[in-house]
Amino acid sequence: MNTLGTMLKPVKKIALLLIALAVTPEVTFGATTAEKYSASLEEPSNEVRFSADEMDYDRELGITTARGNVQLTNQDRILQADVIVYNKKQNFVNASGNITLLEPTGEVLFAEFMELSGDLKDGVVADFRAILKDGSLIAANGGRRSNGNLLDMQNAVYSPCKLCEDDPSRAPLWQVKAVRITHDKKRQTIEYENAWLEVGGVPVLYTPYLSHPDPSVKKKSGFLTPSFGSTTSTGAFTRTPYYYNISSNSDATITPMFTADESVILGGEYRQKLQNGDFDARASIKRNTPANERTYTAESGIAGIRGHVSAKGRFDHNETWRWGFDANRQSDTTYMSRFGFGGDNTMPKVTNTLASNVFVEGFKGRNYVNAEAYSFQTTLTGQDEDTIPIIFPLVDVSHVSEPNTYGAGTTLDLNFLALSRQEATDTRRLSVHSGWNLPYVAPKGDVYTLSAKIVGDFYNTSGLEVTGQETTSNFAHRVLPQVALDWRYPFVSGDENVYRMFEPIASVVLSPYGGNSANIPNEDSQNIEFDDTNLFSENRFSGLDRVEGGPRINYGLKWGVFGKRGGSTSFLLGQSYRYKKDDTFVVGSGLEDNFSDIVGSAQASPGPMLNVFYRTRLSKDNLEPQRNELDLKTGTPALRLSTRYAFFDRQEGSEFTAREEISGSLSSQITETWRSSLGASKDIAEGDTRSMNLNLTYEDECFLFSSTVNRTFFQNQDLQPENSLIFRFLFKTLGEVSQGLNVLNSN
Repeated sequence: MNTLGTMLKPVKKIALLLIALAVTPEVTFGATTAEKYSASLEEPSNEVRFSADEMDYDRELGITTARGNVQLTNQDRILQADVIVYNKKQNFVNASGNITLLEPTGEVLFAEFMELSGDLKDGVVADFRAILKDGSLIAANGGRRSNGNLLDMQNAVYSPCKLCEDDPSRAPLWQVKAVRITHDKKRQTIEYENAWLEVGGVPVLYTPYLSHPDPSVKKKSGFLTPSFGSTTSTGAFTRTPYYYNISSNSDATITPMFTADESVILGGEYRQKLQNGDFDARASIKRNTPANERTYTAESGIAGIRGHVSAKGRFDHNETWRWGFDANRQSDTTYMSRFGFGGDNTMPKVTNTLASNVFVEGFKGRNYVNAEAYSFQTTLTGQDEDTIPIIFPLVDVSHVSEPNTYGAGTTLDLNFLALSRQEATDTRRLSVHSGWNLPYVAPKGDVYTLSAKIVGDFYNTSGLEVTGQETTSNFAHRVLPQVALDWRYPFVSGDENVYRMFEPIASVVLSPYGGNSANIPNEDSQNIEFDDTNLFSENRFSGLDRVEGGPRINYGLKWGVFGKRGGSTSFLLGQSYRYKKDDTFVVGSGLEDNFSDIVGSAQASPGPMLNVFYRTRLSKDNLEPQRNELDLKTGTPALRLSTRYAFFDRQEGSEFTAREEISGSLSSQITETWRSSLGASKDIAEGDTRSMNLNLTYEDECFLFSSTVNRTFFQNQDLQPENSLIFRFLFKTLGEVSQGLNVLNSN
């Protein structure tokens, strides 16, 4: 059997005619004679139209013979050849020499001989070639058309790969040769009998039967290409996914995973698009590992099984209201991490906590309402589940008024929280924040904003531990008024290529001292990050349980240069001063003294090849860095570097330790088809490498090969560092074959 390249050699020349064929059905191609002929032969249900250099018509026999650049059009099918003989009485067409048949569905057929019915739907072809709708190629020694729907080919070759421009006779990167190939447009399938998969012209796989959807198919039920490999957790495994096209707006994938060490793990995904929303769910289930076979201590499932579920739904009730939910649970703390569920783009990454919630929210004008409930599950072993809270409900209401004649406006924010634990503190909180603000632009261009706010918080707690008191239920409240004035004076100058901006900023905030009673629990403001983003904030705590009291002044300046072509460079530097120290801010926060630490940021992006961002917090006493963050991205697709460095000093009483780490990646688009990347992250404080990966990928229009080496560390003390070597092979249009190997390293 010839290769696809040899059989399709004439296609390259003929394909140049396709655009003209599709746009102008009656065009006459390359006529060299002085005379051109055209004719229209009408029948009750269709019209046959000719265009040719020469044309003869035998009225007695009803035969039309056309020669030289012949084009025959029947409804929406176009046949072009050197010679076409049309028998009107017997209703058949003979075509020979450089034949092209353009189908209404987008396929283009080439042959040296065709004998077809008058409507061009039935017949036989010899020396057959075809370009499918997606550009895939088929060639065969001969074939038969049936009703314009079924094309049955003998000794045929299929490939979606492009042919070599310099040598079209050379075998493509991969192709499927079969004794018989059947393209059924009605069923939207391409089927093969006694087929060989060849890579680079070398047979690598035989199958007596193979089928896949044709290019017109978006979704079709059937088995997907299986994957196989080996991991330390499961031993050798194979996955055999089955895709089920339930309806036009819903589908599912069932994926049994047969393993050597862990029996069967059954996974699945269900997806549905609705008129008012969408729903996506993934889940898995397996038999619980017997106690004498367990590798890790945290492997006890529930009712004899282990598994997980990750579901997400978003639904619009009307133009004002919508509701939704997220459900993320696993049977035990190591399940999802150990068996590789989660961490991709479609599922939540496995972190220290899995969160589940349900919510309803409404938007109307300048009003917003949100009510939700949360539950959490830890993914770390050794953590007391009884201290993990359940939030039901959490309600937020927000209103922003229209500005009045003078530009002044009001705000109103309400929050209600009910937080419960099996052990430790239970909290009920009602917060009411009402505000007023008035912006003003002075004649010289400086901008003032005067604002006033009153904060009212009311608490009922049980189990709250207060120094010097017995653990008991209590009520607590606070009312805190606040007035603030913000001033900015931007100076702008420039020319036709660049403009510069210099802007001093200052704000004064007046409020009473205190407000953070020991009888008020701290659930949402335990850690504070003082940086350039909240330097001018009226309350630097992230939540509502702590407020910033006392008079203070915030001051700083901005400077920037901005190019007309998009490049820019800017920085911000500032500090805060308060008249009295506030012991609400712990040591190490940068706000515990009268003068705060100095915070700043800088950004430089002169063009698309370089982007640098730097954030810092410097000690007010000796300018020693207390926090450093650096993000750098530079290079072109041929060689691109991305790196991030982060250093945080520890705050007193915080559950988080000091951290210093660096991560980065180096990627290269080596050629049009080859690319590579190298990435790593390292904990400098601990001296440990947290992750490392190396990838090499080849991808063209019909094939993808990827090899990846990974080393991953887990925060969970019950999971050891893991090394993995993964190979992935993707034959586009046929499916995916992936192969992996994981080796656990106890070091």
